Amino acid sequence: MLNSIYNEARKTMGKTITNLNSELNTLRIGRANPQLLDRITVDYYGVATPINQLGNISVPEPRLLVIAPWETKMISSIEKEIMKSDLGITPNSDGKVIRLVFPELTEERRRELVKVAGKMGEEAKVAVRMARRNANDEIKKLKKNSELSEDDLKVGEKQIQEITDDYIEQIDEIIKAKEKEIMEV
Repeated sequence: MLNSIYNEARKTMGKTITNLNSELNTLRIGRANPQLLDRITVDYYGVATPINQLGNISVPEPRLLVIAPWETKMISSIEKEIMKSDLGITPNSDGKVIRLVFPELTEERRRELVKVAGKMGEEAKVAVRMARRNANDEIKKLKKNSELSEDDLKVGEKQIQEITDDYIEQIDEIIKAKEKEIMEV
């Protein structure tokens, strides 16, 4: 009984870590990363389609992304969507490919990005704590239904807290590494 509650808590907290990592990958930190385009969709014959499904995306240089659409008539649509996005980059096109040049980040912008990463980390911690609360509620429900003793309840809550502490520590390490990466010149 308790093992299934522990496993469910680990699964939920693991998903939180996965989501945090994918969100952090969308932060623009001065280096070209194809994942920055994952959130941008383009209308392709009436269907909102991610850019990475409309062509090849390559990184020929550390601060340059090149998008080569399979259909050249999609270039203007892709450019419009990139302009509308929160990337803050103006695409350059030669009619065959779109180039995105990532400028060097200023010290001020780096500090802003560190704050954004910290906020993402805090949101992840809140989600982990919510999973802890749900697991503790399940354990208390078992106690209320007389399926657990008082000692088992204490052991269960202690185990859930240890799992939570482990995931909070992982989040702190991920955020620390991301902050170091952002501040690197």
